[in-house]
Amino acid sequence: MHYDTRIKTVGELKRSGYTPVSIKEELRRNLVQKLCDGDELFSGVLGYQDTVIPDIQRAILSKHNMILLGLRGQAKTRIARLMVNLLDEYIPVVAGSEMNDDPLKPLSRYARDLVAERGDDTPVEWLHRSERYAEKLATPDVSVADLIGDVDPIKAAALKLPYADERVIHFGIIPRSHRSIFVINELPDLQARIQVSLFNILQEGDIQIRGFKLRLPLDIQFVFTANPEDYTNRGSIVTPLKDRIESQILTHYPKSLETAKAITEQEADIDQSQRSLVEMLPLAQMLIEQIAFEARSSEYVDAKSGVSARLTISALENLYSAAERRALLARDSKTTVRIADFWGVIPSITGKVELVYEGEQEGPFKVAQILIGKAIRTEFIKYFPDPEKFKRSSDNNPYKKITEWFSKGNTVDLLHDVSNAAYAKTLEGVPGLRELVESKHAAASASEKLLLMEFALHGLAEYSLLSKYTLERGTQFKDLFSSMFSMKPGRDEDEF
Repeated sequence: MHYDTRIKTVGELKRSGYTPVSIKEELRRNLVQKLCDGDELFSGVLGYQDTVIPDIQRAILSKHNMILLGLRGQAKTRIARLMVNLLDEYIPVVAGSEMNDDPLKPLSRYARDLVAERGDDTPVEWLHRSERYAEKLATPDVSVADLIGDVDPIKAAALKLPYADERVIHFGIIPRSHRSIFVINELPDLQARIQVSLFNILQEGDIQIRGFKLRLPLDIQFVFTANPEDYTNRGSIVTPLKDRIESQILTHYPKSLETAKAITEQEADIDQSQRSLVEMLPLAQMLIEQIAFEARSSEYVDAKSGVSARLTISALENLYSAAERRALLARDSKTTVRIADFWGVIPSITGKVELVYEGEQEGPFKVAQILIGKAIRTEFIKYFPDPEKFKRSSDNNPYKKITEWFSKGNTVDLLHDVSNAAYAKTLEGVPGLRELVESKHAAASASEKLLLMEFALHGLAEYSLLSKYTLERGTQFKDLFSSMFSMKPGRDEDEF
């Protein structure tokens, strides 16, 4: 609802026909209007149109406080912040009030005294909806004074008031969020005794500070976020508090690669000069997303911790940067992303996956290599025939010419930072490789075909038709069986 922000006094506000409305009624009214108008809600939040967003809308229509349960990187905080768009653009408040007092329904002692003293001449200010959002990260050091308030001896001395006077109270962040959306992130991390202090605020509206029992019917839309593992297993949210949060909404990771890709593209910060220099092909983007999908199902990665969407966002940024750096070193005016550039993605993976015991034994660097390899294996059969079908029978084997060439003792060294010309020359030197790509992707561009040729070598290694070794500055491909007999002690034939 829009109000005349030129109104400056309580008297003018009364004559305008203004009536106080609770924040939950305000959210509900504006949501109903947007649904009727077909407006987009929660813009920029992808993959939740049929799951999370309808649940949030139902909670708002029911005027519920809510808790968003989900693993890290599932847009819980973003959703909470976007709820501000469902508030009125401006609301009137008593001028100078620290608790956003409604001029016709004052709550604080300051506002009540001012209205009693000046009546219709009480000055009115207008508060924008962007200022009606407060957020607190729950940490073990958060105190009741931070959230609710405490007696302020400095205020008592300055105003020459006894501690028995409620005007000596310094209110915490929750009372100051009156008529606002208040978010507590990672609720389980809040100490149990602090959670207890929220009981009455959520339901009865009473708060007690150092012996002061004040009847303050705070008008707040509460939104909590939590990790479901903490919520269900550790039991860190006390039961009476859970009981007072009316709607519990489960978030989730993207269910499809396409949705995940759209999220990554939307969030990644890619410099325009990088986009001009580096051609990013769909295959490379899908491999980035598949890495995250592989991590979420990997035996090396702690599923309870989750794998944030920030992994793929950082990975895409690093993939662009790896290709950019290579092109700059090779003096190429333009380049296309390569599988070799995924070596530069590893730092984006190692810090964003929490390993279980087996993964810790392997080490984060090795686990990152394994995840990239699994992503290549999964995507490979979307572009080429399944190599498993040709391991027992060589009839119509599309890979025969390639593997036979390697079986004669030939090897290929694909170095990370070579020029476009050297890269193409190396791949074209493998008999049958271009023929394989032409037979399946004849319509692809020249740059796409080169990427697919490199991808085919990595894919055949993942399916154990070739072997690959990590060189100091690249990757070497050779025949699997000859490498088994000539393998040096300590070398890992499955190295990326």
